[in-house]
Amino acid sequence: MRIAIWPGAAKPYGEILEVAQHAAATGWDGVYIADHFMPNEGPGTDVRHPVLECGSLVAALGAVVPRVQIGTLVYGNTYRHPAVLANMAATVDQISGGRFTLGVGAGWQKNEHEQYGIELPAVKQLLDRFVEALQVLTGLLRTPATTVNGEYYQLTDAICEPKPVQDPLPLMIGGKGEKRMLRIVAEYADLWNSWGLPDIIEHRMNVLDDHCAAVGRDPKSIARTAQALVVVDGPVPADLTPPVIGGTIDQLKADIEGYRAIGLDELIVPDGLLGEGADRLRAMDTVLSLVRA
Repeated sequence: MRIAIWPGAAKPYGEILEVAQHAAATGWDGVYIADHFMPNEGPGTDVRHPVLECGSLVAALGAVVPRVQIGTLVYGNTYRHPAVLANMAATVDQISGGRFTLGVGAGWQKNEHEQYGIELPAVKQLLDRFVEALQVLTGLLRTPATTVNGEYYQLTDAICEPKPVQDPLPLMIGGKGEKRMLRIVAEYADLWNSWGLPDIIEHRMNVLDDHCAAVGRDPKSIARTAQALVVVDGPVPADLTPPVIGGTIDQLKADIEGYRAIGLDELIVPDGLLGEGADRLRAMDTVLSLVRA
């Protein structure tokens, strides 16, 4: 099972770089960056807290951090035209020497759309637009020229040059909707991502397998990735919405083995509960040792 770190983009660039460089130096497999412009609204959340932009971060990390795969977790489709995003992705893959994973999702965070005047349509239209965007992305990144005559995007003999170093550039789709989103994953993705504890991820993996069978896709051709907040050794906060693993070393080891047992391909670790400075790096070393044991 691969292991990747997810440094929060609400940290200063120097701290994000430190985490990514430590991951590269100690044997982690990947580094992911989320695509948001501000924190999500919620009780006690400071929505004015600074957040760095995802595309700029992955380009910067791809240039100076060696060896590890660099990825987005995940680009919100509503924020950029997919033709622009295709060129961004190809450029980062060139910068990194063929180490970029293009993670994309339909988009969801309400306050970002409201503040920036970006339309956040109803779910059906949101997913319809996302499917067209995937046609644009795969066409531009994998074929010489692309024509799309959709409701949301229209391209005529469009090109994207240079192409990525990787052929094909890995395409990750983040989502959990069992009826339609996992069907889209089955049709387009090289990797799938979702938050969840092992039992939830296993259930969604089985649903994805069923969608693969329905569209004639080998389910083994789609890598499965997941994340949960991680507490290495300490109290687990009781008021968190995202899933949390660990709390003690023994529990964290058991949780990691739970992901391994269901056949997860990559466990992604957000660094939000790993501490600060040297404590965070020591926590990363502990997590890595449990995964490699």
